[in-house]
Amino acid sequence: MAALSRSRKSSDRREFSKYEARTNRSRTSRIFESVMALAALLNLILVIGDLSYIPLRDLYLRFLPDLTTWYGETFKGIEPHRFTTHYLDTVDELEDQVAQTGITSPEAQLILEDLQQQSVEMIAENPFQVANKSGALERIKNEMRDRMDVDSASEAMTEFWSFEHLSEAGFPGEIAFFNNDVRPLIETNFFRNIGLHGGFVDVFWRIDIWFNLLFGLELLARSFYLDRRYKNFTWRDAILWRWYDLLLIFPFSALRLPWLALLRVVPVIIRINQSNIINLDPVKNRISRFVMSQVAVEITEVVVLRMIDQMQSLVRDGTLTQSLLRTNDRRYIDVSGVNDLEVLSQRLVALAIYNVIPQVKPEVDALLKHSIRQAFDQAPGYKGFRQLPGISDLSDQVAQRVVAQLSANAYGIIKGSMDDDTGRDLTQNLMQKLTETFKTQIKENENIEELEALVVNFLEEFKLNYVKRLAAADVDRLIEERYQIYNVTQQTLGDN
Repeated sequence: MAALSRSRKSSDRREFSKYEARTNRSRTSRIFESVMALAALLNLILVIGDLSYIPLRDLYLRFLPDLTTWYGETFKGIEPHRFTTHYLDTVDELEDQVAQTGITSPEAQLILEDLQQQSVEMIAENPFQVANKSGALERIKNEMRDRMDVDSASEAMTEFWSFEHLSEAGFPGEIAFFNNDVRPLIETNFFRNIGLHGGFVDVFWRIDIWFNLLFGLELLARSFYLDRRYKNFTWRDAILWRWYDLLLIFPFSALRLPWLALLRVVPVIIRINQSNIINLDPVKNRISRFVMSQVAVEITEVVVLRMIDQMQSLVRDGTLTQSLLRTNDRRYIDVSGVNDLEVLSQRLVALAIYNVIPQVKPEVDALLKHSIRQAFDQAPGYKGFRQLPGISDLSDQVAQRVVAQLSANAYGIIKGSMDDDTGRDLTQNLMQKLTETFKTQIKENENIEELEALVVNFLEEFKLNYVKRLAAADVDRLIEERYQIYNVTQQTLGDN
C-alpha cells in the first residue's frame, strides 16, 4: 500500500509538472506576444512622429523645444538658418546696448541701422523659402504693417527700427511686441542640408532599421519553429502565414519611401488584437457592419441582376431550349452520358409509387369514399329508397368496397408494372414516348419563340419588381438577425 501511495504521488507530481510547464509556456507566449505587439506599436508611433516632424515642427517647438531641436539636428539635417539667426542676435545685441548706454547712444544708432538693412534684405531675399516657411514671413510682414499702420512691409520694418519711432512709442513696449509676436515666427525658420542623393537629409532609417531587424529575426524564428513542428509546413508557408509582418520588415525609410511605412498599422492592429492588449472585436464588428450596410445591397443587386441577364441571354439565343430539348449541339457538354431529365422523371415516379402513394393511401381512399357517397345521395329517388329496412347503410358499404377494390387494384397494377421487368420496360418506353412527343409537339407547333419571349418578359418583370426592392431592405435588421443566428448556433454547439 505504501508503495502504491508513493507511485500515485509520483504520478501526480509528474502530471502537475506537465501542467505547470504548459501553463508557463502559455504565459511566456502571451508575454512575448504582448512585448512584440508593444514594440510594433512603438515603431508605428515613431514613424508617425517622424512623418509629422516637418509639418508640425512649430507645434513641437512650442511644447518640446529641446527635444525638437535635437531630433531635427540629428536625424533631419536641420540647422539654424544663418540669416534669421544673425537677425535675432542683432536684436539681442540692441537690447543689451540700450540697457547699457540707452537708445540715444551712437552704438545703439549703428545697431538700428543694421537692423533696418537686414529687414529690407529679409523681405527681398525671403530666407524662409528653403524651409517652406514663406507663410511665416507673410505673417511677419502683416504684423509689422498693422503695428506701423502702413501698406509697405519694407517701409513698416524700416520705420519700426528707427530711433524716432522707438523713442516716441517707448523702447520697452516695442521690443516686448517684437519678442512676443515676431520673434517666434522668425525662430521657426531653419536650414535643411541636402544629401548626396539630391534630396533633404533624412536618417530616420537609423532608428527604423533596428525594428526591421527585430521583426525579421522574429519571423525567422517563427518560421524555424513551424518548420520543425509541422512536417508539411515550409518556410514559405510560414512567411505567407504571417504576411503582414513583412510590412514591419521592409525598410521603407532606408529606401526613401517613408509614407508607405504607415501600412504598418495593419500588423500593429492584428498583433494588438491577438495579444489581447486591447479588445478590438467591437471595432471590427462595427466596421464589418458598416461595410455590409454600404456594400452588401449593391453587391447583391449586381449578382442577382447578372444572373437574370445571363438567363435572359440563354433564353434569347436558344441555348436553354437546346439543353432542355437535347437537340444535336456539339457545344453542349454532357457530363453523365445519359438523359438527365429522363432519369430524373423515372426516379420521381419510383419515389411516388414506393414511398409517397402508400403514405397518402388512407386520405385518397377517404376522398374516393366521400365522392361515391355523394353520388348515391344525389341519385333521384335514393332518399326514399333508403327508408327501406337494411338499405340505409348501402351507400357506405358500396363506397367502402368499391374504394378498397379500386385503390388496391390500381396500386397493384402500378406497382406490379414497376416490379415486373416487362412492365418496367413498358413504363420506361411510355416515359420516353411522352418526352419525345412533348418535344416534337413544341417544335412542330412553333411555340418555342413565343415561350422564349414569355420567359424573357417574366425575368424582366421579376428584375424590375423584386430585385430593385433589395435597396430598400432593412440591412441593419438583417445583420441583427445574422448575429442572433450566430449566437444561437454557438450556444447550441457549446451545449452539445
